[in-house]
Amino acid sequence: MATHDIRDLTIIGAGPTGLFALFYAGMRGASAQIVDALPQPGGQLSALYPEKYIFDVAGFPKILAKDLVSQLMQQAGQFQQPIHCGQNVVGLEEENGHFVLVTERDRFPTRAVIVAAGIGAFAPRRLPQPCAEPWYGKGIFDTVLDPKRFAGQKVVIIGGGDSAFDWTHQLEGVAASITLVHRSDRFRAHQATVNAVMASAAAGRTAVHTFSEVAEVYGDDHTLTAIDLKQIKTKEITRVECDAVLPMLGYVSDMGALTSWGMTIEKDEIVVNQLMETGRTGIWAVGDVNTYPGKLKLIAAGFGESTIAVNQAVHWVYPEKKVNPGHSSNLAVFGQKDD
Repeated sequence: MATHDIRDLTIIGAGPTGLFALFYAGMRGASAQIVDALPQPGGQLSALYPEKYIFDVAGFPKILAKDLVSQLMQQAGQFQQPIHCGQNVVGLEEENGHFVLVTERDRFPTRAVIVAAGIGAFAPRRLPQPCAEPWYGKGIFDTVLDPKRFAGQKVVIIGGGDSAFDWTHQLEGVAASITLVHRSDRFRAHQATVNAVMASAAAGRTAVHTFSEVAEVYGDDHTLTAIDLKQIKTKEITRVECDAVLPMLGYVSDMGALTSWGMTIEKDEIVVNQLMETGRTGIWAVGDVNTYPGKLKLIAAGFGESTIAVNQAVHWVYPEKKVNPGHSSNLAVFGQKDD
C-alpha cells in the first residue's frame, strides 16, 4: 500500500463540485488532490448521462455533460494537482496532527478533507442472471462513455429508466440496430424520451420487448453473438442477435466508511452548517452529499458550496490566509495585480 505526499486538502469525489473545489484550492494557493472510486472523473455526469445537455450552468446556454467535465478538468488542470481515480475510501485516521485518508489501495495524508461524494460511492447494478456475469467487459457493458464505440453494431439495451431510454434514443442512427428490453410495460423515464423511442419502434427502427428478461447469453472466442429473451408471462423464448448488451439498471450507492467519521448523517446525507462544516473539525461537505435548510441539489449550488468550503478549509490550515480571497480578476496567481 503506497503512501502519497501530504496535501493541504483532499477532496473525496471527482464530480463537478469536487472538480471545481480542486480548481478553487489551487487558486487559493493550497496543495490539493481528489480521490474518487469511479474509474474516470466526472461523477454522475460521466457515468450516467455524458451525452445529455445541461441548461442551468452559468455562462453556458447549454452544454453536454461530458463537455462540462472536460472544461472543469481544464480549469482545475491549471494547477496540476492530482486526481486519483479507482480509489475506494475505506477509512480515515489521524496521525501526527493530520488526517490520513485510507483507500483499498493507498494512503493519502492530508491536513483537511472536503467531502464532495455526491450520492456516495456508486456502482452500476449488474444483471442478476448468472449466465451474464462472464460476459461483462466482453460484450456486456454497464457504462457507456463514447456512443461511437457501438457504431454499426447490433445493440440490446436493458432497463426502463432514463439511462435506458436516453441511450436507446441517442444510439439510433449510430448502432445498426437497437433492441430495448424491460421487465414490465411501465417505465421510469421522461415521457418525451419514452414517446420518441416508441415512435421509433412504431416506425420499425427500434425493437421493444416488454415483460422480458435475459435467459441465456451466446458467443464464441470471447465475442458475444446473441442472447435469449424469456417472456415473463408466457415463458416464450426469443433469440436476438447482438454484438453488445448495455444493462442500464441504475446504480447502487453506499456512504461506506463516511458513516463512521463522527459526522451527523441523516438519510445518507451529511448535515452541515452555513460554512459547510460537518461537525468534525477539519472536514467539510459540499454538493449532493450534504444537507441544510434550503438545500438545492443543483450543480450551480454545488459550485457555490465549494468556494465556501475551500475558503474555510484554507483559512483553517493557514490561519494567516484570509477567508475571502478577493476577486479573481485581481489575483497574482492568474498574473493579475494582487490586491
